[in-house]
Amino acid sequence: MLHWFTDLASWLTFTVLALEPDTRLASGVHFFIEDSSKILVLLMVLIYIIALMRASLNPERVRAYLQGKGRYSGYLLGSLFGAVTPFCSCSSIPLFMGFVSARIPLGVTMAFLLTSPMINEVAIVLLSSLLGLKFTLLYLSVGLLTGIIGGWLIDALKAERWLVVFLAKQYEQGDQAAQLIYESPRLDIRQRHQFAWQETREIFQRIWKWVFIGVGIGAFIHGFVPQQWFQQYLADGQWWSVPLAALMAIPVYVNATSVIPIMESLLLKGLPLGTTLAFCMSAVAVSLPEFMMLKQVMKFKLLALIAAYLLVAFCLVGWLFNAVNVL
Repeated sequence: MLHWFTDLASWLTFTVLALEPDTRLASGVHFFIEDSSKILVLLMVLIYIIALMRASLNPERVRAYLQGKGRYSGYLLGSLFGAVTPFCSCSSIPLFMGFVSARIPLGVTMAFLLTSPMINEVAIVLLSSLLGLKFTLLYLSVGLLTGIIGGWLIDALKAERWLVVFLAKQYEQGDQAAQLIYESPRLDIRQRHQFAWQETREIFQRIWKWVFIGVGIGAFIHGFVPQQWFQQYLADGQWWSVPLAALMAIPVYVNATSVIPIMESLLLKGLPLGTTLAFCMSAVAVSLPEFMMLKQVMKFKLLALIAAYLLVAFCLVGWLFNAVNVL
């Protein structure tokens, strides 16, 4: 089935647009048409299927379930919930505030917040379809581990004092925080379909432009950035190429969905796996717009700690996978 998208891209590029084969423009346009059409169709079908399966999952249910869990099991659960709930950093902030109000340990809350932008069900589907199961499992494992270790570090440093004042006071209330009660709604087939279709429309409307942006950047890299540039500066896996790639990604504002075509282009250009991971995960998790939004709920010390932790974590991941040459 996937070859249909290749055939469509070839017909539009070489027949309809009449571009000359083996040119940079034709290569970039072909990449853009093939990947954008493939991703958008997959999104419509698979978001709906996944939404059907999670029709009864509610953010408040997540919050209620985490309340009262032990810290160490909470780190894992927080990261897992971050992976299966489709939130970017901006939409995670209200839920973050709800977690704090329920006095869920800050480390558990942070494990959720760190994992949520990096992993979601759409990204997992696209990764598996474009880059294969091996790379998908690798990306998923790194994202979850980053959230778990980050949550433990936040609690070890007692970072509650670095929240903005009105949130920090929540952790000074002892047992006064109210226990959450959540009753899971029972949905029939029609209600599940309505929920899934509404969520499909909302998610699609929210991310389609990011798909085009991500594919556009990937198409530019694929068609116009010479492979020799990557081979000269980044493809040899020098130690400094990993932190350079992570730092270069900070001004980029993409989410986990739109970063995948960029990841695909970088790997096709010969960029080492570790350097690619460092760039793409940094672009998703350490972007300037994201940290400007997080400034609403955190003091500068906590923001700086999170940024430093993520950059160090992504560099360690990059160096590790470059060293073992996984691919």
